[in-house]
Amino acid sequence: MTGPYPPEYRGGPTGPQMYAAQPYPEHGPPPYPSMLPPPLQYPKRRRWPVIAVAALAVVVLAAVVTAIVFASRNDDARGHSALTETSAKAAIQDYLDAMSKGDDETIARDNLCGLFDAVKEHRSDLALAALSSDAFRKQYRSAEVTSIDKIVLWSPNQAQVLFTMKAAPASGSRRDQTPNNEEQAVAQLLAQDNEILVCSYLPRTAGSY
Repeated sequence: MTGPYPPEYRGGPTGPQMYAAQPYPEHGPPPYPSMLPPPLQYPKRRRWPVIAVAALAVVVLAAVVTAIVFASRNDDARGHSALTETSAKAAIQDYLDAMSKGDDETIARDNLCGLFDAVKEHRSDLALAALSSDAFRKQYRSAEVTSIDKIVLWSPNQAQVLFTMKAAPASGSRRDQTPNNEEQAVAQLLAQDNEILVCSYLPRTAGSY
C-alpha cells in the first residue's frame, strides 16, 4: 500500500507496540503447575519396645495362671484325696497279709490295678499271684507296716508310697534272721470304687513280688 497512513492510525506504530500495557488480571488462570517436590521422609516410630512389653506381659500372665492352676490342683489333691497315711498303711498291710497267707485272688485283684472285674479269664493272673506269694513266703514269715515314710501323689487317687515294714524272716531264709527286722519298700496305690489297690510292691533290698 502506498500513500499516507489511514487517518485512524495517525501515522503511529503498528503491531503490538500500538497497544498500551495492560495490568495482569487479578483472577486470571493459575500458572501451569510444575513437578511436585518429593515427599518428606518422616522418621518411623519404633514399635519394638511396645511389642516387647506386650509379649513380656503375656508370658508373665501365662506363668501366673499356670502357677495358680498347679497350686489349686495340689491343694485339691492334698485336701480331697482318699490316699492318706492311714488309708495307705491299711491297704498295704492287707496286701502283705494276703502275700503271707497265699490269698491269690486278693493279690491278683490288687496287681490288675482296677481291671480284675473286667477281665474274663483269670487263670494266668492267679498263677502269677501264686508265684509272687510263694516268693514272698520264702523270704518272710510275716510283715507288719510300721510307718509311711513318704507319699507322692500323682493325682487325688494315685500315689507312690515309701513305707517301712517290720519283717519276720521265714525259717531257712538267707535273709537276716534277726527277729522283727525293719526294711523299706515301695508300693504304687490306686484308689477306686471305695477301695485302695496295691498295683505293685517292691522291697528296697530284694526283687519285686
